[in-house]
Amino acid sequence: MAFEIKDIDETRAPLLDHLIELRARLMRSVLALLVGFGVCLYFADPILAFLVQPLKEAFPAGEGQLIFTRLPELFFVDLKVALFAGFMVSFPIIANQLWAFVAPGLYAKEKRAFLPFLFATPVLFLGGASLAYFVVMPTAFRFFLGFGGNAGGLDVEALPTAGEYLNLVMQFILAFGMTFLLPVLLLLLNRAGIVTRKQLAGARRYVIVGVVALAAIVTPPDPGSQVILAVPLLLLFEGSLILMRFQEGKFGLGDQPEEEQVSDAAEPGE
Repeated sequence: MAFEIKDIDETRAPLLDHLIELRARLMRSVLALLVGFGVCLYFADPILAFLVQPLKEAFPAGEGQLIFTRLPELFFVDLKVALFAGFMVSFPIIANQLWAFVAPGLYAKEKRAFLPFLFATPVLFLGGASLAYFVVMPTAFRFFLGFGGNAGGLDVEALPTAGEYLNLVMQFILAFGMTFLLPVLLLLLNRAGIVTRKQLAGARRYVIVGVVALAAIVTPPDPGSQVILAVPLLLLFEGSLILMRFQEGKFGLGDQPEEEQVSDAAEPGE
């Protein structure tokens, strides 16, 4: 009994060390977010001016405006802009802290396998956000503004509020940025042995239906933005299959029968 108690006591120190390190990593991540928030709050007006450019270009020259219908609305808009931009700015630091916490528990081969995903994540997210900002939003806003005109002798014109517009912009950027991480997710699942390239290729027709449905859900209900999201996602899916071919060849994944893979996976716990 004394020996068992000693074993339990000895395991507490490493666990406590991990919890202390986790707290330190989380505090640094929160501090980075707060610093990014503070800096972006100071530059909230220029950032908002950058975000409204797609709407400004969608309006005819010299027309268009943003309004606010509640007195504190613009104050909360500045806070949202600062928090949104602050997270974007501090994300590399947050990701670095997460990697620094996880990396010591990985083997050298596992670190080499996961590092490309760490670098690919912000690149793909930025690519999706850029597509949303430079292509999708101007197209969607011109589509929406096209519904203005005259109804029963009354002018129908768009008067978007600042808060609603910012929510729409964040929806576009986050939706496109997150969905562009599809290759990272698929390659990680493949690297973990959960799915194989052959399985995904066989389910291509279902993937196409799922991508179209996802595009319809995460984008506003205009066909242009849905197509602009669905086509790149399908191309990213096909590109993921190509990368899986090299990954499976390099790491020997997908070559074993399912029975052998299950048997291999069970060995460490035996």
